Amino acid sequence: MDFQLSEEQVLLRDTTRDLLSRSYDAESRNKAVDSDLGWSREVWTQLAEIGILGLGFDPEEAGQIEVITVLTEVGRLLAPEPVLHAALGPGAIIAEVGNDAQKELLGEVAEGQRLLAFAHLEPGARGASTENIATTAVQQGDSWALSGKKNPVLAGGSADTLVVSATLPDGGAGLFLVDGEAVSRHPYRTFDGQRGAQIDLNSAPGEPLGDAVDASTAIRNGIVRIQSALAAEAVGAMEEALRLTADYLKQRKQFGVTLNTFQTLTQRAADMYVSLELARSMNLYAGLSVADGNYDPVIAARAKLQIGRSGRHISQEAIQLHGGIGMTNEYPVGHYAARLTAIDHTLGSSQDQLHVLIDQVRDYDVVML
Repeated sequence: MDFQLSEEQVLLRDTTRDLLSRSYDAESRNKAVDSDLGWSREVWTQLAEIGILGLGFDPEEAGQIEVITVLTEVGRLLAPEPVLHAALGPGAIIAEVGNDAQKELLGEVAEGQRLLAFAHLEPGARGASTENIATTAVQQGDSWALSGKKNPVLAGGSADTLVVSATLPDGGAGLFLVDGEAVSRHPYRTFDGQRGAQIDLNSAPGEPLGDAVDASTAIRNGIVRIQSALAAEAVGAMEEALRLTADYLKQRKQFGVTLNTFQTLTQRAADMYVSLELARSMNLYAGLSVADGNYDPVIAARAKLQIGRSGRHISQEAIQLHGGIGMTNEYPVGHYAARLTAIDHTLGSSQDQLHVLIDQVRDYDVVML
């Protein structure tokens, strides 16, 4: 089986890397993150111009492999733009179940004119299950009203349109489009520099996404797609954290020699590389599964579990091998560690993924630990 990118995918990767490399170094990224918005509108427009913000909306033009290719570059450069959470993630859900009029919104998303957010997680919830959703949807004549609280909603503070999950009167989890101006928003900055918000829905008017029927499958598919994209972003961040660490060991001197002459330190760097390759393999496994139309939560859990473990190992070792400089705000390695930690806790931590896999043990004849 050929795991190499096609010529078009290589061009997409290189174009994305070139754009983000020109846009950000450590100083300019920190400046963008510290702004009120938390990212650059100019870079967002450039991403739209090269077609990044519409990837995956039409599977015949681009699919999950293109999405994970781009998100790997986003992770490598720690670009703060919410490519996944304000465009590709919720946009793919609209593309899957929306009606023709709703799908027309995706043109504005791809052009960078409309920001989305997927409002599914609720306070106190573990993982990203479609069960026990407290937010409710009530039909009032020809319209619907949604009440409840969603938090965290990544990119929710700046979203023009929210894709909201809510319990239907007859049971099941429905999906609704809600105007961002029709809800009460409490935006905040996450510890890794991203932006999130608590969304309070107080009888907010909502439009059923597609038909007002149980959309649990669409929610599950959307979560699996987002988890796969997050895995790719994490792989990009791990690659760069390892590169920074290897370069530092080659340059930093102690006792008159560079650190890479100490065997113990090079062995630790080699272990980081093993963790990276494990994560890269699972990222590709999850991405190819989604690209093949297999939205298996078990595969997603396997991938996210390994991504979380590898990210934690590489983050800790990168900071340890850098020493005190690894903890400074001006040096990027600490920011990579923060982002990898945040990815691990988005849509279910490694521990949550273990519970998903434990629930499936009965389906296997042999389980290897």
